[in-house]
Formats: sequence, structure tokens, C-alpha cells
Amino acid sequence: VQLQASGGGLVQAGDSLRLSCVASGLTSSLHVISWFRQAPGKERDFVVGINRFSGNTNYANSMKGRFTISRDNLKTTVLLQMDGLKPEDTAVHYCAAGRPVYSAYGQTRLYYYWGQGTLVTVSS
Repeated sequence: VQLQASGGGLVQAGDSLRLSCVASGLTSSLHVISWFRQAPGKERDFVVGINRFSGNTNYANSMKGRFTISRDNLKTTVLLQMDGLKPEDTAVHYCAAGRPVYSAYGQTRLYYYWGQGTLVTVSS
């Protein structure tokens, strides 16, 4: 299983970015792909997850409203649309594949495969 995250970059506050996570080798048991982010010196935080088959989504409360997750019809590419970016969104963003239950999407230990991360930098 491989996850390839891309789409990060340097933007100004208020701009938008779309991150992409392309997965290969997934088994049907790995039904959830989620995005996490880690700012310098901080823990890795859950952003949002999606069930590849049902399309159900689960957003961290603090991420609702500005971020939108989606998946393609082949269920192997997951997109994260980020609008209205703020300097505090600066972080390395990771995608991960696992099989957590809905209430546990935010638990990093339940994800078995991780992408390499893509850096999002938002200037003020």
C-alpha cells in the first residue's frame, strides 16, 4: 500500500489550496482515508476522514466550514479542498489509510499506512 500526498505550497491568508492523496494497493478492509496535520513543535491533529465506499465524512470540529473532503469514483484518490486559509493552518499535511470506526477517526494509532506529507505554509 502506498499513499502519495501532494498539493501543498506557500499561499497568503485567505487563499485556497487543494490537496490530493493518491492511494495504491488498498485492500477493501482499509475503508477510511483521513487527513491529519502537524505544525512545528506540535502533535499530529486529525482534520477530516472519509469512508471510501459510503462517502460518509467525519470532520474535526475545528475544521468544519473551511475544509471539504471528497473522493473520486474509483475510491482511490481523496481530495482536501481548503478555503479561507489562515496562518495557523501552516503544517505538514498527511493522508493515512486505516479501518477505524466512525467515532475513532481521529486516533492515529488506527491508521496503518501514511503518506509522506505535504507542507502547507500560509503567510499573513
